[in-house]
Amino acid sequence: MLAPERRTRTDLVVAAAIAVVVLVAMGTAWFTGDARGTTSVPAGEPLPAVEPATAVPASLTELWRAASGATDAARTPVPVVTGSSVVTADGGSVVGRSPRSGEQAWSYSRDLPLCAVVSSWNTAVAVYRDDRGCSQVTELGGATGQRTAQRTSDADAAVRLSSDGTYVTSRGDTRMELWRSDMVRTLEYGRVAAPVNPGSQPRTGCTLLSSASSNSRTAVLEQCPGEAAARLSVLAPAPKDASEPEEYGSTVVPELVPGPDSPTTGSIIAVTGSLVALHIPAENGRPDRVGILDDSAAKISEFTLPGTLSPAQGSPNLPATKAGSVFTWFTGAGVQAFDTADLSPSWSYPGALGSGAVMAGRLLVPVPDGIAVLDLATGVATAEIPVDRGDYAGPIQMSVIGDVVVEQRGDHLVALG
Repeated sequence: MLAPERRTRTDLVVAAAIAVVVLVAMGTAWFTGDARGTTSVPAGEPLPAVEPATAVPASLTELWRAASGATDAARTPVPVVTGSSVVTADGGSVVGRSPRSGEQAWSYSRDLPLCAVVSSWNTAVAVYRDDRGCSQVTELGGATGQRTAQRTSDADAAVRLSSDGTYVTSRGDTRMELWRSDMVRTLEYGRVAAPVNPGSQPRTGCTLLSSASSNSRTAVLEQCPGEAAARLSVLAPAPKDASEPEEYGSTVVPELVPGPDSPTTGSIIAVTGSLVALHIPAENGRPDRVGILDDSAAKISEFTLPGTLSPAQGSPNLPATKAGSVFTWFTGAGVQAFDTADLSPSWSYPGALGSGAVMAGRLLVPVPDGIAVLDLATGVATAEIPVDRGDYAGPIQMSVIGDVVVEQRGDHLVALG
């Protein structure tokens, strides 16, 4: 029979030392890790999916409002709505709310600045800033607020998020990424801090000015060193290797030269199929135009933007919004619609305060003192719903969830029903 093991004093000292090391490591991880500064409060019960409206209401009144400074039009083109919730984002908190009551159903907060939020795949994608830029990304289920995926990567200090329904794009001044629904990066473009394969990026040192995407093409407008005008590049959104962009075409657009008569260098309006719509600002006595280019970045047509829609200096540089059979583009002076198949001009509506949103097959467009109800095919107004916005005069970006209209007015969301 073996004698029982006896613990010596040395054994006890070693065991105690190991325990201290483990506790110190756990404490360090807690105090320095992301978990310590994160508070997640999922919904007790999932918010139900909202049914689409069957008709446009004859009147609208304010249901509720909430601060949402991190989702203003400077960073997110439209208010964030999922299939179940309206999402507000302010400070370091993202909150999912009941569309009609505005009551909080779930929340997610961090002790980091919130860069931007966008809706995609019935989730809210929130990006927070740390010492690597707007690099910490969390995907939250729209009905529950549960974290579904997360990622971190290098990023600029400020980014604009957009979604084409297949990919989410995060674009800063020097770097752009595309993510799929599981938050795996499908494209890395621009500045790369430590490239695994040097020279894999087609250009370096460029400033990214504008972008838009579809499920098959991504277009980016950039100003590169040594080039007098801005360059348009058309890319695959999901190349074989995310760190090695695949270009369909790239060219310098000679009209896009910044100067005293053209304070901006233009912007990408929309991408569909293999076509890109590009805003060309007025210059040398020529009016504002829209160029249609193919995916080799060659111009195939051009049309003059109506004078009543000419963007003024400081107009929002936002891509178009898909609204049924058309893209609607807010110029700052009104709405220009484009056919979603070939990007040809469909109609224009001057005096609008934003690009609008679809309800019950009609386009609702914010106008002074109300909301105009437009026929999607013709742009003809069939009705106008009065809305009292007090002294707020715009711009206004809009989303629709069921029979509720959500307006972004500066740093507040206002729900109407």
